[in-house]
Order: sequence, then structure tokens, then C-alpha cells
Amino acid sequence: MNMATIPLLAVDGGGTKCLAVFADAEGQVLASGRAGSCNYQGVGREAAALELMRAIEEAKRQLADLDVQGNTQSAFDGDAAPLLSQAEDPSPAVTVESPLHVACAVFGLAGLDTDYDRQVIEELVHEALRNTQVQADRIIVENDGVAALLGATGGAPGILVIAGTGSIVYGINASGESARAGGWGHRVGDEGSGYWIGKQAIIAALRGYDGRSGATALTGKLLHHLKLRTEEELFNWAYSAAYSVEKTAGLSKLVSEAEQEGDASARIILEAAADELFLGARAVIERIGLAAAEEPFALILQGGVLQNIPLVRSRLAERIRSISPLASVDEAKMEPIYGVIAQGMRLLGKGSVS
Repeated sequence: MNMATIPLLAVDGGGTKCLAVFADAEGQVLASGRAGSCNYQGVGREAAALELMRAIEEAKRQLADLDVQGNTQSAFDGDAAPLLSQAEDPSPAVTVESPLHVACAVFGLAGLDTDYDRQVIEELVHEALRNTQVQADRIIVENDGVAALLGATGGAPGILVIAGTGSIVYGINASGESARAGGWGHRVGDEGSGYWIGKQAIIAALRGYDGRSGATALTGKLLHHLKLRTEEELFNWAYSAAYSVEKTAGLSKLVSEAEQEGDASARIILEAAADELFLGARAVIERIGLAAAEEPFALILQGGVLQNIPLVRSRLAERIRSISPLASVDEAKMEPIYGVIAQGMRLLGKGSVS
């Protein structure tokens, strides 16, 4: 059976969302699909598989809607891109129901921390590809942080700090040695993450209610956001079925708002978040010898906390530079999916993407 052929499927699956994109031979995004969390540690295996399939199916549906001659713009980044690489005998057009062939599929997925995780996630990936009728010549499955780091640095020395729903630090030196710190999940780790910040906000509100600390503007913001009336209702919510990692991580934006309005408790929480992330970065920097590096290396700060909460970003960067003056903060703020795409391009022998 003849199948439409696309060079690359790239997937960035984190604790909050899953983004799947099809890209052409130059790394330009052709189509994209979004779904919810596909971190099986947080939502369970079946839910993670379903969200991964939904993201791929949406991207495939968008491919089917594109003009084969490349006259329709990609909904992902607004850049026009041809559906298929130019060839004298082009592949058949894509339809939602038809099988689709990709030369390479790269998955950067949260929750891949142990050998057991790899077994679970690789089975999940193969199931998702099979159910969405996508066949791949080559399948690469990495932790979302590893994929983002390799894609962003091109294998050059660098440190990647991710603070989104969860948190983790990765690093690689000039010899190719790598290290990681954190990423142990919301139950026993993820310090400095959106979830951790949101949880600290709830704790601060309850401490204020007890009189163990001063009053904080966080209380009113939390109650209003969650449509609750009292601190006791906030306590009940935290132990109810309505409570979730994602909803708690979403409270981090309220902490940033309160800090910018001058709330002392909010500032303490955000400074502590930056300091926790610094401890992870310092551990990685020391383990791979970047503290004594004689050449500049990239410091990549990714995730919603580091891209949207200025205090955490600036304090973390300042503390890292205090031990590694040659660390150069990446100001591009590119989405992690571009790192996954870049990794795929290298595997296809196409170099990096801009």
C-alpha cells in the first residue's frame, strides 16, 4: 500500500500538555496537534496513551486539511510550508484515515526516569503510533529534558533547567558526559516547579489562617480563583477529588501576581523556588565539571515558571553565574518542541533548525 511520507514526527510531552508536530525535510512545521498531559506517572498509563494519540491524530488531521501544493499556512507558527518534500513522484495525499509514513519519530516525554519507565513509555509510544496509523522507520524515545537539551545545544556544553508543572535539571559537557538532578515527581520532588509553588501558596494561606504567619494576599487570590469562600474550604479542596497536580501548578501564576503587588509571602515562595532550582543546577554543574569551564556554555531556562515568572528566572540566573561566570543565558525562550525537532533533523542528517 502506498503511503504519504513525512520526514519527521516530533512530540514534546510534558506534565501539562502534549504537542505533536509533523515537520518537513528542512525542519519547518507542517502541522501540529495538542492534547493534555501524557506523563503516565501523573495521569496514569491509559490516560497518557490517550492524550498522546489525541495529539498525533490532531496533527494528522491538520495535515489532511493542508493544500498539497503548500498554499496553506501551518497553524503552529504561521509559516507557510510544503506538505511533502518535493519529488518527481510525490507520495499520495494525507487523509485522516490513511496510514502515514515518517522517516523518523522523536519523542521527548516526561516521566522517563528509570529503566522501568522506559519499558512502560516505549510500549505506550508504539501503541499510540499503531492506533494512529503512523509507521516510522526510526523511533527515538527520550526524557523530555534530554531531548530539549540536545536539541538546544547541538551537543555543545550546556545546562538545561526546566521548571514547568514539574522540575528537572540536565547538563552535558564538552566530553559528552551528562548528568541530571531532580525530576523525582510531585510526591517526593519537583522543587521549584509550578506545582511546588502552588502547593506552597496553599500552605501559606493555611498558615496565615492559623496565625502562624502574617496575613497574605495569596489567600484571597486562591479563594477567588478556586471559587471557594473560606480557608477551611481551601483545605477541603486540597484533599478532594478536584485537587490535581495540574490545577495546583496553575496556582503559581497567582503567586507571581501577588509578588508583583508586594506580598511578602509570595516573594518568599518565589525566592525559595529559585533557590531550589539553583541547588539542582549546581549539583549538575559540579558533577560534569562546568564550574571550571574555560569556554562559555549555554544556560537554557525553560518551562512556564522560568519563562513567565521574572523573579524566579532572574534570581536563578544570577545564582548560577555566581558559581559559573561563563554561563550564557539563552534568551531565545524557544519552546521545547524545537529542541525535539532539532534532534530529529540531526538524526536525518539535516543539521540544526533555526
